Amino acid sequence: MSQLKRILAVDDEPSMRRLLEISLKQAGYQPILAKDGYEAIAILRQGGADLVVSDLHMPGMDGLKLLETMRKESLEIPVIIVTAQGEIATAVQAMKLGASDYILRPFDLETLEIAIIRALSVTRLKIENQFLRDEANRDTNNLLGNSLPMQKLQLAISQVAPEKATTLIIGETGTGKELVAHAIHQLSPRKDALFVAVNCAAIPSEMLESELFGHERGAFTGAVKERVGKFELADGGTLFLDEITEMPISLQAKLLRALQEGVIERLGSNRPLDVDIRVIAATNRDPLQAIRDGKLREDLYYRLNVFRLDLPPLRERGSDIALLAAHFLKRRNLTLTDAAMLALQSYPWPGNVRELENVLERAAIVCSGQPISPQHLPADMLAKTGLAPGNVTVATMQQTPPDTQEPNVLSMPIAVETLERQLIDAALAQCNGNKSRAAKLLEISERSLWYKLSQYKLK
Repeated sequence: MSQLKRILAVDDEPSMRRLLEISLKQAGYQPILAKDGYEAIAILRQGGADLVVSDLHMPGMDGLKLLETMRKESLEIPVIIVTAQGEIATAVQAMKLGASDYILRPFDLETLEIAIIRALSVTRLKIENQFLRDEANRDTNNLLGNSLPMQKLQLAISQVAPEKATTLIIGETGTGKELVAHAIHQLSPRKDALFVAVNCAAIPSEMLESELFGHERGAFTGAVKERVGKFELADGGTLFLDEITEMPISLQAKLLRALQEGVIERLGSNRPLDVDIRVIAATNRDPLQAIRDGKLREDLYYRLNVFRLDLPPLRERGSDIALLAAHFLKRRNLTLTDAAMLALQSYPWPGNVRELENVLERAAIVCSGQPISPQHLPADMLAKTGLAPGNVTVATMQQTPPDTQEPNVLSMPIAVETLERQLIDAALAQCNGNKSRAAKLLEISERSLWYKLSQYKLK
């Protein structure tokens, strides 16, 4: 099934409409005809065209009035104005009203075809530029890590990137699934086209179909203008579907057809659109368990699982923590003490790299420009490491046998009590003894603070 662009030809002269119809068919487009501006607007309101070729002078609604009406109704469709030799000034006025181009009568097929190609190309560039502006602030850092698991991952990425094979990325939350997908795109022959990411869990299920496949004007309540979906936007590039198991089962069937046939249809349209995309999907679930739970179609799983990448959690590549921490702190020109680094390397990181970045962001805020030490790290995190700020050093942990430590720094109750005492003392000192302000600084209730003051016999 081929994709034909629909060109609306608007002219009050039947012979001219017939000429445009023949010319557009010869150029490989689907012509739609309107005898005046009013009829053209009615067609455009139904999402019936990709581009308009309109005469300038027509009874009732002329070309300029047509442009004004399209602008008022937010009908963002390119328009080419056809005018006579002596009407250049009027054609310029049409350009100011939003016309993409104008051509002079009499014109040949080549002139018309060049104008159409140029106008459609500009429209595509506008869509891509808007997408790139929206994505400009996205973090697209390269994958960092020299550990063996990361070396294996980098090798697998380099192997699959040149292919068009659909790829399924499996990894816990925060392991960098989108970064891996982006790395595959950047190493592929599609790197100069768009990388379009869609989080299936972040978009309401009733909106996800429109987000992926687009819709025509009037397809549903609130569809005041046509929308280009992510499949069309990613044409020639890569579409990344994150949290694929959160996509409604009914929509997974439509996705499967799009993957198998390379054809989509916008909501409210029965016109097939050919798309050339590479799909990369990701999930933090076990896909086989998701199938058993009814969250993932089995046939879609086999279609996606052509090449599978399993991302290592941060706890399995602890040697990369120093490199990652240096990267996150570089923008603030901050460093870590040895004790803080030990604490980071002792923590299991259930939230993986994303959690590490958030912890360091918080530490950078509270350290006041000083090297980050354990006292700047979250209390609940230190409690899980068994380390207390001020009472442990790298040398102590590496050289002193556990059975000779006095007190036992691996004792979680002792570590928690020591840390809480120090944090309470520091908060009270910073707030000049004001218990209410200190509780807010510690992010606990004032009642909890009074309890701990009594528990630890603090003033």
